[in-house]
Amino acid sequence: MARLLFRVPEDAAGARLDRILAGRPELGSRAHAERLIADGAVLVDGERRPKSFRLAGGEEVAAEVPEAEALVPESMEIPVVLEDEHLVVVDKPAGIAVHPAGSTRTGTLVHGLLELGVEGGEDDDRPGIVHRLDRDTSGLLVVARSAEAHEALQRLIRSRELERTYAALVRGRPRSRTGRIEAAIGRDRRDRTRHSLDTATPRDAVTWFEVREQMRDHALLDVKLETGRTHQIRVHLEAIDLPVSGDPVYGSPRDLGLERQFLHARRLRFTHPFTGADLDLGSELPPDLAAALELARA
Repeated sequence: MARLLFRVPEDAAGARLDRILAGRPELGSRAHAERLIADGAVLVDGERRPKSFRLAGGEEVAAEVPEAEALVPESMEIPVVLEDEHLVVVDKPAGIAVHPAGSTRTGTLVHGLLELGVEGGEDDDRPGIVHRLDRDTSGLLVVARSAEAHEALQRLIRSRELERTYAALVRGRPRSRTGRIEAAIGRDRRDRTRHSLDTATPRDAVTWFEVREQMRDHALLDVKLETGRTHQIRVHLEAIDLPVSGDPVYGSPRDLGLERQFLHARRLRFTHPFTGADLDLGSELPPDLAAALELARA
């Protein structure tokens, strides 16, 4: 771990914290700077500030910067749903982090995909990654195989033309068949391991849901993301009293015998940015979630 310490130039007054950090040669990219700020590794005059914080000039900025480590390919069985020269769509198993973060430096999905030639983006730890799933969320993920494909897929996400549908089993009875949850999310004020609506660093977040099946104590929902914030579905559903079954942080731990949250990215729909083909890809529930669903129905 290296310590970065510098004073903001007076002529940088009005600049955002993430842009000033990204301009440092020790970091080299805005994505790297944003990750350090999100991880709480950056202090401005001894205080944590959001990435959009406007500097006055003259502040002392301190950051703990992890030593860079080259990614090494790892042999991993990852189901491939679609693959061409531009992109690959995989069906991520639960229990695997998408990319290195914090103390997790090996055994991630990225390590397993390196042999497929994934690349693109500014972050060396996240080659090809344009969206992510939580470690214990399973399902479909599209990854770029070139810088051009990475940029094209990001444009689809920004314009909301990449449709992601999740299956979520929740405890309770939704008050309507469909719903829209709009509530900003950020790191919780008191617990840095959680995200919540009670935050000093709010980011806009919108989630849509539709009830697929209502059971006695549970409901199976189709959930779609309009934005892609960390833990968004889990936080939003907890906020409307529909905690995700099995969720150890925001929901009902070990509900129905589950050892992880009942959340599965079951469908991806988008137009291929290079061939123009309309893609509609699906993934069946893995055995642990299918078993829990049968218990809920019983």
